[in-house]
Amino acid sequence: MESIRDEFSLFTNPHDKYVLLVDMANDTAGLAPEHRIDDNKILGCTSQSWIVKEKSGDTFSFRTDSDAMIVKGLLSLIERVFNKRTKEEILTIDGSKFLFSIGLGTVISSQRTNGFSNAIRKIQTELLD
Repeated sequence: MESIRDEFSLFTNPHDKYVLLVDMANDTAGLAPEHRIDDNKILGCTSQSWIVKEKSGDTFSFRTDSDAMIVKGLLSLIERVFNKRTKEEILTIDGSKFLFSIGLGTVISSQRTNGFSNAIRKIQTELLD
């Protein structure tokens, strides 16, 4: 998370931070249509958004996608922080504080912040099942 915080701290203008999120969204592969299903959907997100979980040994990786570029950029942050982490590491991350901890808490709208927290909650809940 520290490297992400450093990236966003380069910008003082919120617009520039949004531009960086869109750039991050453009750099992600997204998901194939067959993975954009209800089971993978993030509930409580204003845009159409999905997360796919994959397990390799003791670690997990996630692929994300959204039909909104800002949200897709935000979800790419989850991939960067959560991928190749153990269940225990992922469960220690506080979704309600994630965006604040990387310097985006006051930049992102409350709707997007709630949707982002729901994405993290979905991941953590699925790991507990």
